[in-house]
Amino acid sequence: MEFNNGQQANSQESNEIEQNKVRIMRAHVEREDPSVKDVDDLMIRRFLRARELDIEKASTLLLKYLSWRRSFLPNGFISPSEIPHELAQNKLFMQGVDKTNHPIVVVFGAKHKPYKGNLEEFKRFVAFTLERICERMPTGQEKFVAIADLEGWGYTNSDIRGYLAALSILQDCYPERLAKLFIVHVPYIFMTAWKFVYPFIDSKTKKKINFVENKKLKSTCLMTLMRASSLMYMEANYH
Repeated sequence: MEFNNGQQANSQESNEIEQNKVRIMRAHVEREDPSVKDVDDLMIRRFLRARELDIEKASTLLLKYLSWRRSFLPNGFISPSEIPHELAQNKLFMQGVDKTNHPIVVVFGAKHKPYKGNLEEFKRFVAFTLERICERMPTGQEKFVAIADLEGWGYTNSDIRGYLAALSILQDCYPERLAKLFIVHVPYIFMTAWKFVYPFIDSKTKKKINFVENKKLKSTCLMTLMRASSLMYMEANYH
């Protein structure tokens, strides 16, 4: 009981520290960009957590995000008409929630077909997807789980510039939104591309990435990830 009370006290103290830093950061950033008044405390907290509660670093990241959003999403959203080629590839789906109520996003890597001049559309597709995921978050939830299925992935699907652009948008513009990334059915040749991407992944994101062996896929899904209906959907699309 004393141990539980100690944990509760520590948790309460941590929450108070975070709340105090949120207030300080809001006042600090509003002096630079008045539009921060429209940003809720949860967003400010996510940016703080992404920078280990360092107010200066988190403020810089938030101001960079707000500037990016004004230029990249001038209407406040990405229209499907702006990303026709990406949507036509049918490579990403939202499928239920996991056992802790995180939305599940399934990405099929072999369906990604980079083509000349597609980088800007791909970046819009990434922002479009992340906006949709955030809009559909269950009440009280801030993070989602992603499953990257690489079955059938080959060099024609490799897109280092696209992967780095997606990583930058996720880490810099939607920090603390990813709960876990499970990478499954990984072909050996994928690791060549992975070596180029890995150095650009920040330490917090690296801890969320899990490569799942084929023989452990089902047990991982059932034990830690999802409900049976979502597992059935995955198996139907993997084979």
